[in-house]
Amino acid sequence: MRFKDVFSIIGPSMVGPSSSHTAGAVRIGLAARQALGEPPLEADILLYGSFAQTYRGHGTDLALIAGLLGYSTDDERIPDAYRQAELAGLQVRIQAEKRPEAHPNTAALSLRGRTERIRAKGRSIGGGNVEIVGIDRFDVKFAAAQPTLLVFHADRSGMVAEVSGVLTRAQVNISHMQVDRESRNGAALTVVECDQLPGGEALGEIGRIAGVGKVRLIDLAAKEGIG
Repeated sequence: MRFKDVFSIIGPSMVGPSSSHTAGAVRIGLAARQALGEPPLEADILLYGSFAQTYRGHGTDLALIAGLLGYSTDDERIPDAYRQAELAGLQVRIQAEKRPEAHPNTAALSLRGRTERIRAKGRSIGGGNVEIVGIDRFDVKFAAAQPTLLVFHADRSGMVAEVSGVLTRAQVNISHMQVDRESRNGAALTVVECDQLPGGEALGEIGRIAGVGKVRLIDLAAKEGIG
């Protein structure tokens, strides 16, 4: 990964002993919450590699739960995350996996809210930076360092152009876009990383495009937001 500024190297303002095991874990949890689109009620979390071996000592479990609750990396409630989850009605189950993963600091989260479900896999890659490397059954990868749209839709001709057109009219510049699909004309996910934060009007317009099922905004800079 190429770091874009000195803050990416120094790391974020944070509560916890480790930018990788704590701050990064908060961001993975927050990205998963925002991808769900509502407060989660149940979370099944699988930890791999170093996460699985040291999560209790480094507070990785607390950090992931804090992210699922919508907290930022410097929230003083992180050490109290289990109690805060109980107060919020969030049931959490954590399991350490022995199977290897491509990156040692990996967490896979299966979330259920009142109406939505989602699976997300993320890696903490150092300095509080993360990569989301899977959403549901889609093989995508994004850093969530910029405002990022997840557009769940039916695969059809012109879909990417229509999404891009909405963002162009809203004066939102696209820095990177990727698409994965289950099959030709099947379910698909388009991931759009943006230089500017798309407004609610643009999100609503994308949601009304024919074939779009739902739109989620990943914005890790938003405190207490769910996207």
